[in-house]
Amino acid sequence: MLRPSVLALSLLLFSSSTLGQAAQTESPTLQALLAEIRQLRQDLQTSAIAARRAQILTYRLHVQEAAVARASQRLDEAKSSIEQLRVGRKYQEFRIKQYENMKDQAENAVQRHQFEDAITELKAQMEASVPEEQEAQMREIELEEQSRIEQAKLDQLQNELDRLDQAVMNAALHTSGAH
Repeated sequence: MLRPSVLALSLLLFSSSTLGQAAQTESPTLQALLAEIRQLRQDLQTSAIAARRAQILTYRLHVQEAAVARASQRLDEAKSSIEQLRVGRKYQEFRIKQYENMKDQAENAVQRHQFEDAITELKAQMEASVPEEQEAQMREIELEEQSRIEQAKLDQLQNELDRLDQAVMNAALHTSGAH
């Protein structure tokens, strides 16, 4: 009776010492595997964060591109408006010269008076359009500044996206070089 219990006790002691030795020899391998798994988890988290950040930057980039397009369109409209005012002024100047020539060639006082009235009317219209043209020029200056600001924001976002892309590429090269 004593013999089976001694045998069972020695088997337990022998097997636990063998298990202890096996655990000690597997410990560095197990630790290396755990470290690799932790590194993979960290790499996945970093990649996920980079992907989310890239999505956000891409969205912001599209929004900013639209803002730049709107600013550019408003600036183009302001330039067109100024050009129309300048063309109108040049036409009025041309008409004044025509009326002055016609006035000098008029055959009677009534015709001269009509041309003088037409010249006076055109000059009054030109003077009335001066504030409008000045306002349009000020608006153009403001819109040029706004367009530059929006473009600078777009450039900044593009640079940030480029930096993120470069960081992802460097991480990929580093990861592939480590394995």
